[in-house]
Amino acid sequence: MDFYKEEFVKFLLESNALKIGCNPAREDGNFVLKSGRISPFFMNLGDLNSGEQLLSLGSAYAEAINDHFRSEFNVVFGPAYKGIPLAVATAMQYNSMFHHHVDFCANRKELKDHGDSGIILGHRPKRGDRVVLVEDVTTSGRSIEETVPIIFAQDNDIDIVGLVVAFDRMEYGKDKSKTALAEIAENYGIKTYAVVSMKDVMEYLREHKRLSAGTRQSIKDYYAKYGPQGITDDWKW
Repeated sequence: MDFYKEEFVKFLLESNALKIGCNPAREDGNFVLKSGRISPFFMNLGDLNSGEQLLSLGSAYAEAINDHFRSEFNVVFGPAYKGIPLAVATAMQYNSMFHHHVDFCANRKELKDHGDSGIILGHRPKRGDRVVLVEDVTTSGRSIEETVPIIFAQDNDIDIVGLVVAFDRMEYGKDKSKTALAEIAENYGIKTYAVVSMKDVMEYLREHKRLSAGTRQSIKDYYAKYGPQGITDDWKW
């Protein structure tokens, strides 16, 4: 695992943004997801709310984006609402770490009809822009379905080069044969990546002896139900 990935897993766990089997609201410690699935783990970047945490978060996204796109983009777009601070932090850290000018933009949930009017915050995407989308977690692709038309409404000659999420849950979306992230890549013809995946998290927990037998089994059971076939075959439990 790359050093920045290992550091990011550590950061997510220590900041409690990534929770595993510790939900006090349920006797089994599991979490109820928006999809209705009962999961032994849950990630919420909304729990990262300090300036220091946002810098760490932006750095991790910047490292991942640089790994996969280098300087082949000029705009970072974050879907409202959680994507707004992600886009800001990522653009700031990318400029700082890699000395490449990057603009940020995001959408509003409601159209503004006065002052800085419109649906776009920050840089207004224009012809020739090459955009990287940033999100926290993708399980269904619903926010991408909403975001892509907003971007192309600004100009059809905008290139969405890819999507980077903080955490790939590695479970299926609508198509049970592939992960939700792979499904988005196929449906929209864009490259999709994650800063870290659940496989990375499991590797970290195992290497640092932080994986109990009960947690291991509950995660195995979850992927037997919601993971594409064979998704965990090469995991070292």
